Amino acid sequence: MQRLLLILPALFAWMAITWLAGIRTGLLLLLGLGFGAALSGARFGFTTGWRTLLQDRDPWGMTGQMLLLSLCALLAFPLLDHASEEIVGALAPITWSLVLGALVFGFAMQLADGCGSGTLYKAGASSPTSWAVLPAFIVGSFFGASHLPAWTELGGPIDILGNSQPAEPIDLIARMGLPTALMMTIGLCALIALMSIAVTARQRRTRGESLPPIPKRWLWGAVAIALVYGAHLIVAGQPWGIVYGLGLWGAKIASAVGVDLSQDAFWGAAPHAERLLEPILWDVTSVTNIGLLYGALIADRWNLKSFQKPRWPNASALVISIAAGLVMGYSSRLAFGCNVGGYLGGIASASLHGWVWFACAFLGSMFGVRARAKAGIA
Repeated sequence: MQRLLLILPALFAWMAITWLAGIRTGLLLLLGLGFGAALSGARFGFTTGWRTLLQDRDPWGMTGQMLLLSLCALLAFPLLDHASEEIVGALAPITWSLVLGALVFGFAMQLADGCGSGTLYKAGASSPTSWAVLPAFIVGSFFGASHLPAWTELGGPIDILGNSQPAEPIDLIARMGLPTALMMTIGLCALIALMSIAVTARQRRTRGESLPPIPKRWLWGAVAIALVYGAHLIVAGQPWGIVYGLGLWGAKIASAVGVDLSQDAFWGAAPHAERLLEPILWDVTSVTNIGLLYGALIADRWNLKSFQKPRWPNASALVISIAAGLVMGYSSRLAFGCNVGGYLGGIASASLHGWVWFACAFLGSMFGVRARAKAGIA
């Protein structure tokens, strides 16, 4: 009965959305449910995976992420190469806003205990901290998008591949061809995974410890998320994203209370101004975000015999998390996305900016993990 009560709202929502917005939107809701169920069921956290590597010398979270990136690239690269008129990738330029935004985002997500997808799926799984972080993330994303044009005008570092315009996206498939770009991407993912395993194994040996076996959740979670990612790419015609939808929610709220966004550098420009006038269900990212929230709830409740009352953090930890959520929302717009849109979407779209995002955000997380420990956040 409990499982039936969990499934029925999702079924009715799918039927209603399909009726109102069409088959494609209904499929996107189902894919959002799939993302949420896979993330929550596998406890597949980008933030946690990095923190356990840095703090606990556990490489399996990073290994699972590299497996996910490889599988998504394997599915996405051929589609992006052969169906470029129907499917677009998450291509973005390498700008100073990307470097700074990813660095700050990596720091803040450790304090908030979740990135964009992590905040959503943990909120769906009834985490009080994530429900407190989510509104702050929405506010930050709204303002970050509004300021993004000014940040991108700062340009970017010198393009090592010889671009005449440093602020233009660098498409590795266009530069190298499909086979070379795919082999390079999978090779880099394998190298990072092997280095993570080798370094942590050596560090553990010096303490007389051995590596634990890899939890299966990192493996099946990576496979499940990659399959849904590939299906989303085909249905939506674009990679999975998180942050744009959250910023759009903030912009719609601002418009509803009388804020004039017609002259805003971002929200006043097409097609964003059109999205403000359209129903929320017309936005791809918003629909998948809604589905993700409820999919995480289903996975979290599926095997529970009774509801477990969530534990609230102490006041200081809650305030820090909310502030971190605000910073995450803002910095993710500067960085052209969070761990999903900037990191996973960028690398799986053969965009060089995805690797820059990863390097900067991981560096930021190194400082974020230390700040989290000093703040006494469990």
